[in-house]
Amino acid sequence: MKPFAILAVATAALSLTACGENLGKGPQLNVVSGHIVMGATPDRPAVGYFRVTGGPRAVQLMAVTSDLAQRVEMHESVKENGMMTMKPLARADVPAKGELRFVQGGKHLMIWGINGAAVRAGKLPMAFVFTNNNNERILFDMVIKQPEGAEAPMDHGAMGHGGADAAQAAPDAAKK
Repeated sequence: MKPFAILAVATAALSLTACGENLGKGPQLNVVSGHIVMGATPDRPAVGYFRVTGGPRAVQLMAVTSDLAQRVEMHESVKENGMMTMKPLARADVPAKGELRFVQGGKHLMIWGINGAAVRAGKLPMAFVFTNNNNERILFDMVIKQPEGAEAPMDHGAMGHGGADAAQAAPDAAKK
């Protein structure tokens, strides 16, 4: 093989390996962490917290959605007239090369009706929708945590509720 051909093959190989390394592009927009805390009772919404790192351009987070929840809303806790209150957010800024944080006492998600299978699995797949690249979506599995002081949900499936024994006990109870 000629020296020029060897150099051309080596250069092509290095170019291809560099493609996956994001060389020269800087930080990329990404959801880097997050978790959900379940409501204290089943009728209360869960709350979600997360961190997004910004890419080379400023963007806005337009929505967070999940197919395994009835409703997800972005909110912000604010102080008005000496009282803390929550207001819905239509969007949240992600600065270029900066970060957006949804934290307790500030911006946060309110999540209603999380599917029981997701709760048992301990994670909720969510889609984060941004204003760049035709509403880019980043998928991220949010870890589900029980509220502080709460025990993990009990699995009632193995308890025999409604089985043959319960059907036989019901007529006897009605006679008493």
